[in-house]
Amino acid sequence: MLKKMEIKDFDQVYTLMEESFPKDEYRDYQKQKELFQNPEYQILIEKNPEFREIKAFFAAWEFETFIYVEHFAVNPVLRNGGVGSRMLKALTEDAEKMIILEVEPPTEEIAVRRVRFYERNGFFFNDYPYIQPSMGEGRKETPLFLMSTERKIDEEEYRMIRNTLYTKVYGKKDVLKRERFIDMC
Repeated sequence: MLKKMEIKDFDQVYTLMEESFPKDEYRDYQKQKELFQNPEYQILIEKNPEFREIKAFFAAWEFETFIYVEHFAVNPVLRNGGVGSRMLKALTEDAEKMIILEVEPPTEEIAVRRVRFYERNGFFFNDYPYIQPSMGEGRKETPLFLMSTERKIDEEEYRMIRNTLYTKVYGKKDVLKRERFIDMC
């Protein structure tokens, strides 16, 4: 079901990313494509074999102790049909590590529904405020929370995960310094 994306499918995945996420939550086309040079990054897709259309995708980073799902989107015409739950189940069953993903603060109805969806699919909401650094020129930082499989993470794990994301995914050592200062206050 889940297959590693071939580069020929990138344009279709990027279009789905643009349709599914606010501009502040993804990189521009070229920067997103450059991520494939990093061996820790990959995109897993489910494709409709008849129409060669991407049903859904995960953009994920695999690190030593966890897998970070940076983006997960289902084609809008297929949402609420079970595709997302099937894909999460396949991902979590295949993973031999904790899976981490980001969600918006559950203050709006859509964000609450998203958190509940992930909880129904085996994720735990972690109460540590988290800032997703800017994804590039003209894009803002985004306040989010982390969710994890297996269990809630403790504060030490949170810091380790945050530090890994800031340095390896976002290349933001300056944000990490600011966060460490906030941790000390």
